Amino acid sequence: MNALNRDLCKLVGRVEAADLSKINSDPYRLKFHLMPPVGWMNDPNGLCWYHGNYHVYFQYRPFSPDGSGNVFWGHWTSPDFLNWTQQPVFLCPSDTWDLHGVYSGSALVTEEGLYLYYTGNVKYQGDHDYIHTGRGHNTALAISKDGIKADSNQLLLENKDYPDNLTCHVRDPKVWEEDGRFYMVLGARTKEDRGEILVYESEDKVNWNHINTITTPHVFGYMWECPDLFVLDGQCIVALSPQGVSQDGNHYQNVYSCGYFPLYGDFRGEYTLGAFTESDLGFDYYAPQTFEAPDGRRIVIGWMGMPDADYTNPTEKNGWQHGMSVPRELHWNGEQILATPIKELEALRSGMHQVTFSGEEKCALEEGADICIENKSNQLHVQLGDGAEIVYENNLLILKLTDKSGYGRTERVAEVKALQKLRILMDTSALELFINDGQQVMTSRWYPDHADTIAFRGEGSAVVYNMDAMEMIYSEA
Repeated sequence: MNALNRDLCKLVGRVEAADLSKINSDPYRLKFHLMPPVGWMNDPNGLCWYHGNYHVYFQYRPFSPDGSGNVFWGHWTSPDFLNWTQQPVFLCPSDTWDLHGVYSGSALVTEEGLYLYYTGNVKYQGDHDYIHTGRGHNTALAISKDGIKADSNQLLLENKDYPDNLTCHVRDPKVWEEDGRFYMVLGARTKEDRGEILVYESEDKVNWNHINTITTPHVFGYMWECPDLFVLDGQCIVALSPQGVSQDGNHYQNVYSCGYFPLYGDFRGEYTLGAFTESDLGFDYYAPQTFEAPDGRRIVIGWMGMPDADYTNPTEKNGWQHGMSVPRELHWNGEQILATPIKELEALRSGMHQVTFSGEEKCALEEGADICIENKSNQLHVQLGDGAEIVYENNLLILKLTDKSGYGRTERVAEVKALQKLRILMDTSALELFINDGQQVMTSRWYPDHADTIAFRGEGSAVVYNMDAMEMIYSEA
């Protein structure tokens, strides 16, 4: 770490210490979702298990809760997903290849240390559109022995090293080891505004060769961000966040989407892609990243936010914005991915109401709740305080936010042939809906004045658990 990097990290630590009291008093501070110490949080990065802890690095703008300013890498660690320590800022924009932002990347656990690959962003002065000219998107590598501080940092690839048909937009390396070799996928935008994924191979984790490109026969968005490639219960999955996909009925309702293709064949050679499925149908979920836990589970965390959305968050005035989804365990059922909250979160349950309803029933809620509903008819209505309605009828599940709680969020729709189970994780300013054991998911921020009751209308039963807060320890930089 160079001297400028160290000085920037110390400055961030002072900013965090000065502003934490204001954030702690915010009624919308999240109880069991990760959030930034101060400022702006977006993409999860470098997710891994290393030296007895889960590591969640993340895109971080500590000086600007409105999302402006340079990007750093913030850092949370936990031994169990329940007790979290905010570590010092890990990467600061201070080298020639990342002067204007330390963008998204991933972690590779090795015997020599933790290898963290990321995109270094540089914006050159001049008359540029910053798509075809004026931007450097550089693939870089930071190596850490302890996972807390970077011991070295180096440039690996720059724009001239990528295929000739690409714009300046090549970013978000995801790296893994397979069959004794190392592989990297990078998201890209071609000069014809076509999204694709570049596949690279290496023998030594430092020198990389482009060996393949993954894309669709027809254009599917102009840029594929945050690519991920992994095997889930025997099925190869290509996950990505495509930009530029137009809304099609109840699909692609957000300004940008995220989802996955099943890949058949060999990602290194001949392949075909199955149908694309969206990962989340709510307002606020983007740039998810997966990793393998030490027990073999494939776990994903996504950013509870949406770039360029026309809705807002009132927490900005208190010095912070955004958070992360709860960690979700993924499985392949032969046709699609199922995503469910990790079992560890059940340790936060601290009380229980059991409700059977045939008609209307109502019960009290705490600030945080885990609500498990068994639906027995073709209609269901759930009212969460004064902030949200969930309505199921005519094979559509609709999440409706009120004008006061949505801050521009209105409604999102999921097509559900038969609603049997609905699980709702309700935090002070976050909602996550898991439909039919995770066949579909809807994630949203919300900001209710009152969320102390839940009302059911229809036929079924529910178990309502209170949820305690995670332990969040803030350390000094």
